[in-house]
Amino acid sequence: MDKRRIGPAGEGGNGAATTADQHGLEVPLAKIQHNPWQPRKTFDPDELASLSASVKEHGILQPLVVRVLGDHYQLIAGERRLRAAQQAGLHSVPVRVVQLSDQQVVEAALAENIQRTDLNPIEKAQGFKDYVERFGVNHEQLAQRIGLARSTITNLINLLELAPEVQEGLRQGQITEAHAKILKGIKTRDKQVAVFKQIVAMGLSVKATEALLREQKENAAGAATSGTKDSAARSGGETKTSHVKSLENELRQSLGTPVEIRVTAKDKGQFIIHFQSHDDFERILERLQRK
Repeated sequence: MDKRRIGPAGEGGNGAATTADQHGLEVPLAKIQHNPWQPRKTFDPDELASLSASVKEHGILQPLVVRVLGDHYQLIAGERRLRAAQQAGLHSVPVRVVQLSDQQVVEAALAENIQRTDLNPIEKAQGFKDYVERFGVNHEQLAQRIGLARSTITNLINLLELAPEVQEGLRQGQITEAHAKILKGIKTRDKQVAVFKQIVAMGLSVKATEALLREQKENAAGAATSGTKDSAARSGGETKTSHVKSLENELRQSLGTPVEIRVTAKDKGQFIIHFQSHDDFERILERLQRK
């Protein structure tokens, strides 16, 4: 492979060479710097090990994309390939050199990861937030540059307002982005974290989570207005005892859906189990049949 070297830097004193001039170039790994604006922060060790084994066997089949910075190169695209090459013990890798500004480098890194769905929602959100703050653009302008809807940008950035524990749960895939949007509507962080833990512990679906929050809201509203009328109406005119409420809570946690116990007379009453969809019904039925 042609080992041509790149001349002195040009743009802003850095003089990156053009793409057309740099096909077939191979450079030492020690000369390549990681992209400081790489939005992806976590890399699966098993995936990297597998890729490293492939690189060791077949080499780097697709050149890394870099730009020239002084006497070094800065990575633009190909972070996983670079890390795999390092693990495989390669001394040099094929690259394609392009001439991009700082802003274009960030855009390229965001676009590459988003198109390949490599980023989790928190990594996307942080990448978007960093871009907006660094280059002084609004959400609409960023959306146009990377081909997303403005609402997508805004909704993701808003996830960074969640409690840190909830953000970490989303980052690790313990909850979905849809769960996170529901939790975003909870104003107090302590309650956000409490509901998040319930979702994870009980394996609640999005609909079951919505039902849980509706139930909590109704209970809170009833308590604020002394709640006796509504509670008595649901329980056949009698106020629920703490024992009955405890049983309701235990059943709700076990089934992952709101459960009511209505006491209509001495030693008589009803169990009411709520479901929000056919899938929810099937899940609850399966749970009951296992007991």
